[in-house]
Amino acid sequence: MQIKLPSGVSASFHARAGSTMDLARSYDGAQGFPHWILAGTQSKARGRRGRSWLCPAGAFAASLVMQPRCTPAEAAQRSFVAACALRRALSSLVGAGALAQKWPNDVLLNGGKVAGILLESSGSGQLVDRLTIGIGVNLGPAPQDVAQASFPPIGVADVTGESLAPEAFLSILAAEFAAVEAILQQQGFAEIRAEWTAHAARLGEEITARTGREEIIGRFEGLDAQGNLLLLTAGGKRVIPAADIYF
Repeated sequence: MQIKLPSGVSASFHARAGSTMDLARSYDGAQGFPHWILAGTQSKARGRRGRSWLCPAGAFAASLVMQPRCTPAEAAQRSFVAACALRRALSSLVGAGALAQKWPNDVLLNGGKVAGILLESSGSGQLVDRLTIGIGVNLGPAPQDVAQASFPPIGVADVTGESLAPEAFLSILAAEFAAVEAILQQQGFAEIRAEWTAHAARLGEEITARTGREEIIGRFEGLDAQGNLLLLTAGGKRVIPAADIYF
């Protein structure tokens, strides 16, 4: 199947890969930037904080390589760009009402985890000149051999009864990512934050944030101007740059 891409965007397909993130590291830029790397299967897929990510046959596994030439804080905003683009793309398959966005970079379908995002960057000083966004989506049924998780996996096919080919999904996602990235470039992060917040899971409700050093319980108040989590706790408002979220 031919992948339809926005103008100026390229892609390559690999039937098998250890990880699309590893392939992205060795991408030499010959096809330009931004460039999508799509894999049929992955044997060493990973998620945030080095966690493993199961990638059964038929799942979507891709990495987008960019040259943003921006600050680390601006590069991190692409996590929300990717999340919004993912929600938009998935809404064409399952309906927008079934989807929610979990801070910082997961997409939930009927309360289960259907997609995850991983960012890796490199550069010198305060300039990020290479940014890779890894995206995994359960397009088929949810993987069955998953250890106990706070957010059990769910697959698009569990809801629709049909499995979309990864190449077809990339055509949808690449177009949505380009559209949301254009909003970031033209209107700024405030517009991305507003769209993300409008679909945030448990906004205004009590959640738990675990940072590795402490567990913080409070009401989810949204995001600050940099995309940090805002919690209203018994001791006052907390700004949390990194954590795992539970509810």
